[in-house]
Amino acid sequence: MPQRLVFVYNADAGLLAGLKDTFHKILSPSTYPCSLCAITYGATSMLPEWREFIAGLPVPVDFLHRDEFIGGYPAWARHPLPAAFAVAESGALTPFIDAEEMDAADLNGLMERVRQVLA
Repeated sequence: MPQRLVFVYNADAGLLAGLKDTFHKILSPSTYPCSLCAITYGATSMLPEWREFIAGLPVPVDFLHRDEFIGGYPAWARHPLPAAFAVAESGALTPFIDAEEMDAADLNGLMERVRQVLA
């Protein structure tokens, strides 16, 4: 079992970036580049069912924005986002949801995939 999970948004951190992303998601959802944001967040906050699911997991979960992820894991800078990674005891990352799978997922599918990784 991984020591923790890391979910990476295809969006940058910060208030201005967040506002821009919120408006983009509302005004043009079909062109919004972060499917992880789209399936786990409403207009302004994390969906309650996702928040409860994450809180009940047996490992810690980190959520990073693209710029935070690249800063902390520069070797993964070219990895397509959004994505989810399992973190081993050694600190090594193993992707378990790639951008293509994330783009095709809905919230229930995402939660099921997380359960599979932790089984």
